[in-house]
Amino acid sequence: MCSVLGVVFFSDIEPALKQHITLQLQLPLVITAILVGAALASSGATLQVVLRNPLADPGIVGITSGASLVAAALLLLSPSWAQPYLHYLLPFGCFIGALATTFVIYRLARKFLGSSTAVILSGIAISTLAGAIIAWLYLFSDASALRNLTFWLMGSVYQTNWPILAVGTPLIIGAVGGQIFYAASLNKLYAGDIAARSSGVDVEKLTERSLILCAVAVGAAVSMAGSIAFVGLLVPHVLRLIVGHNNRWLLPLSALAGASLLLLVALASELTRAITLPVSMVTATLGGPLLIWALAKGHVRG
Repeated sequence: MCSVLGVVFFSDIEPALKQHITLQLQLPLVITAILVGAALASSGATLQVVLRNPLADPGIVGITSGASLVAAALLLLSPSWAQPYLHYLLPFGCFIGALATTFVIYRLARKFLGSSTAVILSGIAISTLAGAIIAWLYLFSDASALRNLTFWLMGSVYQTNWPILAVGTPLIIGAVGGQIFYAASLNKLYAGDIAARSSGVDVEKLTERSLILCAVAVGAAVSMAGSIAFVGLLVPHVLRLIVGHNNRWLLPLSALAGASLLLLVALASELTRAITLPVSMVTATLGGPLLIWALAKGHVRG
């Protein structure tokens, strides 16, 4: 009798367990990979046009670092009563950090107009400062918080859940959609500010709105998956070699390719089973050699 009840019990619980794994673990992972990849690649393509810099990328110019700094502060310093609300605080905090960094980048880009090197160096300085502050925060954290933060800063699509997705998904969809909406106007920036203004484009307003959209997308992406390198830099470059510089094609295809790339990385991590690979480690391992190859071939110029 007991064995029969045991068979019935396990036969009933197995479908429920599979459904729980699918709905609570696998589906959020897939959605997170798609959204974050699309946000980073589309934002990288937009930044490269707006800042007139082929090396512009949310990570390199410091937007990711600004978002990561606020996220680290929330994860390490939030009081116990605030922990249940982190899925709301993280997207908002990352957006504030990304927006503040974006504002600094915008001001520097205007001051050093025409100097790609100055913008990149400014981004490196911001990233270095953010990294230093995060290192100081490590001194005030316990071992458990440090492990979670370290893995989170290396990028992980496993840290999200449905409440975080509920906040981050509309932000990313709206921001990427806004970037694609401005694609035709961004095309006119290739001819320079004077030519763009003569064709009816308000360059300052377009730049401000584009940077805000990038801050929203990157801030939401960081709050969902942490810091992920190279996606926003390399995906647009590879696509420009294939489809050209028309942003009407480049931006949506960047979003699609970025989503596909991150989804493949997440699936590869799932297949390893034994260990969970930090996403940024994989993308940097793939992206570093590709960037060196692009520089050697002359595809990337300042």
